Amino acid sequence: MQLIWLRSDLRQHDNTALTAAAERGPTVAVYLLSPEQWQEHDDAPCKVDFWLRNLRELSKTLGELNIPLLIRSAPHWDQAPAVLLELCQDLQVEAVHVNEEYGVHESRRDAAVARALQAEGIAFHSYLDQLLFKPGSVLTKTGTYFQVFSQFRKVCYERLHRSMPSLIKAPSAQAPLNIASDPVPESIEGFPTPGQALRNLWPAGEAEARHRLDSFAEVQIDYYKSERDFPAKPGTSQLSAYLAAGVISPRQCLHAALQSNQGEFESGKVGAVTWINELLWREFYKHILVGYPRVSRHRAFRPETEALAWRDAPQELAAWQEARTGLPIIDAAMRQLLETGWMHNRLRMVVAMFLTKNLLIDWREGERFFMHHLIDGDLAANNGGWQWSASTGTDAAPYFRIFNPISQSEKFDSEGLFIKHWLPELAGLNKKEVHNPASAGGLFGVADYPLPIVNLSTSRERALTAFKNLPSRTSVGEGHE
Repeated sequence: MQLIWLRSDLRQHDNTALTAAAERGPTVAVYLLSPEQWQEHDDAPCKVDFWLRNLRELSKTLGELNIPLLIRSAPHWDQAPAVLLELCQDLQVEAVHVNEEYGVHESRRDAAVARALQAEGIAFHSYLDQLLFKPGSVLTKTGTYFQVFSQFRKVCYERLHRSMPSLIKAPSAQAPLNIASDPVPESIEGFPTPGQALRNLWPAGEAEARHRLDSFAEVQIDYYKSERDFPAKPGTSQLSAYLAAGVISPRQCLHAALQSNQGEFESGKVGAVTWINELLWREFYKHILVGYPRVSRHRAFRPETEALAWRDAPQELAAWQEARTGLPIIDAAMRQLLETGWMHNRLRMVVAMFLTKNLLIDWREGERFFMHHLIDGDLAANNGGWQWSASTGTDAAPYFRIFNPISQSEKFDSEGLFIKHWLPELAGLNKKEVHNPASAGGLFGVADYPLPIVNLSTSRERALTAFKNLPSRTSVGEGHE
C-alpha cells in the first residue's frame, strides 16, 4: 500500500507525488488537520475554509479513481510523525509520498516524519512539485543563493530553454479498496467560517482553477503588462489563492502562458513574458526561504535593518488595519482585503510602504496582519513583498524610494473608480478630490471620512532619517550579484 500525504497540493492533475504513489501500487491519501500549527503560522480563517472546500472537491475526484481520502488530526506538527506512523502501520503502508514544502517548520516536520517512518522500515519519498527548480539548483557563480531577482531570472530562463518541466500525467483509476473516505469537516474551531460573499469570489476545485487559467491565457494575458497595475480593471489572473493551496501548479501556469505566446519566454507578447516573470518572482522568494532561513524566523533579510528605530504607535496601526487612515487609496485597499481575502498587488506595495515608511511601523506587524486575512497567504511571497516594501529585504526598494499614496492613487485609479467602489462615502467627490478628500473639505475634510492620520511629507523625512542612521548598508553574505 502507498500513502500520499497531501499538504499544499490539493489537486489530481500534474501532482508529482500522487502520480508517483499510484504508479507503485494501491494508494490511499491522507490530510492532517493542524489547527494549532495554523494559528502559529497566522493562517487566515478564509484560507483554512478554502483548504477545506478544496479538499471536499478533491475527495470527489479521488473517489472516482478509487483513492480514499482519510482525514487525521495532528493539532501541532510535532504530532505528525506519530499520527502518520500509526496510520501506516494500520494500513500496512510500504511508502509515504509527499511534495516538498519549504520554510523552517515544514522542513523540520518532514525530516522528523521521515526519521520516524524509516526507523520502522517505511520509505519516505519527497518530490519537487510546487516549484519549477529545486532550491539550491539555481545559484550564483560562487555557489550562493541569488539575492537579486534579475540575475536569478536570467539563470532560470537559461535552464528553461534547455529543459522545460513537463506536466505529470494524472493517475488512472485503481481497483476499489475496502477503505472508506472520511468526511471533510465543514469548519475548524478557532477559524470562523467566512461569509458566503467571500466564498462566492473563490469557488473551490481544480475545474475552477483551470477555467481561470484558461480564460486568462486566452483573453487577458495580452493586456497583463498594461493593465495589471490598475486595481479597478480585471487585469490580473486571480490565481494566487489556487497556487498557494496547490489547486493548480506553476507548471500548468507556465505551459498555458507559453502556449498563448507561441512557446516564447523573452519575446513575443509582452503580457505573457511579464506574467512568466511573476511566476519566477514566486519561485525566487521560495528559494530565498530555503537559502536564508532567517526570513522564516521573523528576521530581516538585511541584518543591519534590525537596528531600525520602528515606532510603537498602536492607534495608527489600528487605523491602518481598520481602513481609516484618511488616505482613500490605502483605506480602499484595506477594505478590499478585509472583505475579499485578497488585495491587488500594486496596492499591497502601496499600503506596505505607507505602514513601514510613513508610519514607520515594523513591517512584521503588517506581514502578520496580511497573513491573518489573505486567502492566498504564502509565507515566502508575503514576507518577500513586505521586506521589499520596507527596504529590509532582498532586491528591496531603495530606502529613499517611498511611494506617495496620493500620486499612486492619481496614477493608477485616476477616475477614482476603485476608491468609490470600496469607499462609497466618497462617491460624491469629483475625480480630483477623491484622492485627497482633506483638500476638498477645507478644515474639517469630508463628512463620514477621517482626516489623514499623518503628514506625508514630514513622515517621509522621518523615515529617511531613520534609515540614514542605520549602520552601513552592506550586502548579505557573498555572491551578491
